[in-house]
Amino acid sequence: MKTSKYLLILCLTTIYLQGFSALKLADALQSNMVVQQNKAFRIWGTATAGDKVSISADWMSNSITVIANQQGDFLAIIDVPAAKIGDFTPHQILVQTQGEKLSLENLLIGDLWFCSGQSNMQFSVKDMIGAAEVINKANQPHIRLLSVGLNFSATPIGTFSGRWQECTADRVKDFSAVGYSFGKKLYDELNIPIGLIFSGIGASGVQAYIPQEELSGNPLLNHTYLKPYLESSKSKEKIDGGFSFEKVVRPYLLYNALIHPFANLSIKGFCWYQGEANHMERESYVEATQTMIKSWRHNFKQGDLPFYYVQIAPYFHEKEDDKLAYDAFFREAQAKIASLNNTAMVSTMDVGEAKDLHPKNKQPIGLRLAAVALNRTYNRHEVVYQGPMYSDVTFEKNKAIIRFSPETLGTGLNTNDDAAPKFFYIAGENKVFYPANATIKNNKIVVSSKKVGDPKSVRYAFFNYPITNLQNKEGFPVWPFRTDDWPESK
Repeated sequence: MKTSKYLLILCLTTIYLQGFSALKLADALQSNMVVQQNKAFRIWGTATAGDKVSISADWMSNSITVIANQQGDFLAIIDVPAAKIGDFTPHQILVQTQGEKLSLENLLIGDLWFCSGQSNMQFSVKDMIGAAEVINKANQPHIRLLSVGLNFSATPIGTFSGRWQECTADRVKDFSAVGYSFGKKLYDELNIPIGLIFSGIGASGVQAYIPQEELSGNPLLNHTYLKPYLESSKSKEKIDGGFSFEKVVRPYLLYNALIHPFANLSIKGFCWYQGEANHMERESYVEATQTMIKSWRHNFKQGDLPFYYVQIAPYFHEKEDDKLAYDAFFREAQAKIASLNNTAMVSTMDVGEAKDLHPKNKQPIGLRLAAVALNRTYNRHEVVYQGPMYSDVTFEKNKAIIRFSPETLGTGLNTNDDAAPKFFYIAGENKVFYPANATIKNNKIVVSSKKVGDPKSVRYAFFNYPITNLQNKEGFPVWPFRTDDWPESK
């Protein structure tokens, strides 16, 4: 009887051990992914403590070996060559110990971009304007997609749900419309593999993407976001992966679950579309976003990675009143984020929908992000990548003459509907703004109103929901601006 019992235990143990694998790679390392070209590439995971882990890639002449530490963790670094134009050769990485072997198959060497933010970045290809045509042309096996499943965590983790896939018409439907439009343009222009990660969630606040220690170390951010949360009963709850509109604005939970798992991954840069959840903030939002950018760059350990982001689109917030300008002041705050090195904002003023928080014309936004990347990251300086930006104003009798920074004018001003420029307002000493007439003259804007005889300020598209028509001839909209520094009305 005892012999039978021991045999049963032995059989069960053998079955268990046969199904057990000590060698595991991090979730961020998968078959079908794009490996970032021309950078050191980290390969990390777990094995039996003390095991020698051998790593080889089909582009390497020799393998390298590292030893798993006492916790079983290992990390190796291999070099990756520059991508060759038109080269879509599938590659393999082999990771093995004395008794186990893992391989990453169907890898491409190219550029990998990380996309994050809230619902307007999450907004899917299938729901955007022109979806059918885009989807029909989306069988692009050399573009690779990864959508990361929603999760929250009170501490930084390394795991996530989601699989790298070749881009097909069926798979692209639910991918980020902005992210895909961006990546497809880069692929068409550069003719190298492009990898796109989307890791974000609708309604989320910027504070949710910032590590806890960065929030606690900054007095403004600690006071605005972290301390109120830690002093609330919400911080005592057990954190799970379930969605709620309240949970996605809690500090640091999304960083821990959606960003941190990728911190060892070599990438080309970041694309970010977020702000609606914080649109009533000003200084704290600028500080928070810049802190987030710096923390991501620090944790990814690849220098000042490019960070390109999107202005919030026009929206009326259920009230049609061109005196309401809180979103205009927020867009003004958003623009200040770009004072940080290697960042840039793209405008949405002409592609919004005043009565839809989620405008469907997403392709131009992705193309504008791509134009920024082509000019700023890929050094194609002939590519126009921004709209005209206000430079200065001259007041002459009852008129105001607006000039723009020459480097932002492209080949000159026009309107996208051949009508007169819309949404100019002018005010005198009393600070009361009236709708004004505006005309284009020698790439300047001349503004006047019969109701303002001695103008002191001009504002352009400076309220919540203007859908603008003024642009440069390359199709990039003029940025909203004001010529005054009058404080925001509360």
